[in-house]
Amino acid sequence: MTSQANAKPAVQEPDDAQVARYLANHPEFFENQAELIAGLRLSHVSGTAVSLIERQVQVLRDQNEGLKARLLELVDVARDNDRLSDRVHRMTLDLLATDNPASLTDTLEDQLRNEFNADAVSLFLTDVDDELQRECGVVKLETDDALKALFRPVFNEGKPQCGRLGADQFAFLFKEQAQAIESAAVIPLGHHAQAGLLAIGSREANRFNNDMGTLFLSHLGELLLALLKQKGLG
Repeated sequence: MTSQANAKPAVQEPDDAQVARYLANHPEFFENQAELIAGLRLSHVSGTAVSLIERQVQVLRDQNEGLKARLLELVDVARDNDRLSDRVHRMTLDLLATDNPASLTDTLEDQLRNEFNADAVSLFLTDVDDELQRECGVVKLETDDALKALFRPVFNEGKPQCGRLGADQFAFLFKEQAQAIESAAVIPLGHHAQAGLLAIGSREANRFNNDMGTLFLSHLGELLLALLKQKGLG
């Protein structure tokens, strides 16, 4: 009984998680453990053992490569944004230079096709007479519950809708060109598309997608609506 009472409890070694937490909370631990550092060996993908310092150097190199790749990616994005900004600027100047509704809609389509690689462009307006429809190639938009359900983000949220749309949506937007279109952007004109829609179609399935930014498209819608009103449309 006495020997059992005086027996010391077995010391439980810390598990990996506890050791990791301790080292994370005490980064200075190895400063006074030079011999321990020198003796540590870690496995390497090559199958050979390397020292802790060598492993740290390799980790830092890998991190550096990752940061370099990310930086190059950001540089590419910045260059793309610069090119987009230049094209938008040129298009804006060309649209401002138009002097009548027909030249405005013609210039808009030319710019979208030639500068932004659009394969189809359709403009729908809620307030346009028969003569302007013929002159400008504009379609009169009759909004109802079925149409609002077809383009819910545009009418309910007032946001551009992008991606691989359904067959009914493509057919409404692009008529006889619908079979060739794989993706599209639908831009509201006015608050919740009260003035109409601008549809841009592409034969490329990934040209427009649900995850793409829509700031440029929203700005294009605002610019176009202002110019349409200036020219007596919209």
